[in-house]
Amino acid sequence: MSYKSVLIALLAASTVFASCACAAPKKKEAADKQAILITAFGTSMPSARKAIDNLVNAAKKAFPGADVRLAFTSNIIRRKLTREGKKNVPPTPVQALAALNDEGFKNVCVMPTHIIPGAEYDEIKNVVDAWKTLTGKYGFKDLRLGKTFLSSVEACDEMADILIKRFAKVPAGTAVVLMGHGTPHHIANAMYSQLQVALDKKADGRFFIGTVENTPLIEDVVVELKKAGLKKALLSPLMIVAGDHANNDMADKDDPESWYSILKKEGFAVETMIKGLGEDAGIAAAFVEHLKAALK
Repeated sequence: MSYKSVLIALLAASTVFASCACAAPKKKEAADKQAILITAFGTSMPSARKAIDNLVNAAKKAFPGADVRLAFTSNIIRRKLTREGKKNVPPTPVQALAALNDEGFKNVCVMPTHIIPGAEYDEIKNVVDAWKTLTGKYGFKDLRLGKTFLSSVEACDEMADILIKRFAKVPAGTAVVLMGHGTPHHIANAMYSQLQVALDKKADGRFFIGTVENTPLIEDVVVELKKAGLKKALLSPLMIVAGDHANNDMADKDDPESWYSILKKEGFAVETMIKGLGEDAGIAAAFVEHLKAALK
């Protein structure tokens, strides 16, 4: 057995024994049932959580016979929620898979809500790949991993169509500036550039994408806005949830380093739309289609 296999087995065992007792379906019933584990980075902001819940509910509606569960990949957020005394804090992907295994599930599809296949997605893939090496009672019969929203040229074209519809009521002459998270030192960051290509092709230069943790930076966006001769901008997150980045790094009017303040200082008239993409009906529909593809 490989090192990864031993590690997953130990983590699974410790998680199951450490978890509180709860009602679980009979193992025979679970063995014949499809489980869907939705993974999200997470959020500690109650107002932002509805974006994640919207995707979870969309999956439940599309697959009424499946057992749909949620896991958070951010340990920082999980620990913060626990310190605040929040109930029903989502487990990590490892803990969630351990619980599903302990309850007798054999068919599991892990479905990410992440925008790009960056560092967070790699962590999920590592867990899934490691668990696939397990056989016997601690393994799964069919364990799958779905794709992120931006995973191919075609997926970027699909996202462009969703975004164009989402911001269809923005007046002509107003730029839509989208804040992506970004992923440092990772090839997946290039998916933002591919999405920009798709938007330029379909929306005639109205959309401008920047990221928090990689390029293009907000300074790069400012240069492009000036080249286009635009004077007005609408800021909105290119993220599933409108959490800390959206409310603070993007829209905080009192922070001189926020995107809002930077654009105002450069002479732009700025408005904000602080809503996570997960709240969008088009994103929820795309999520369900990606889930269907993963389960084929």
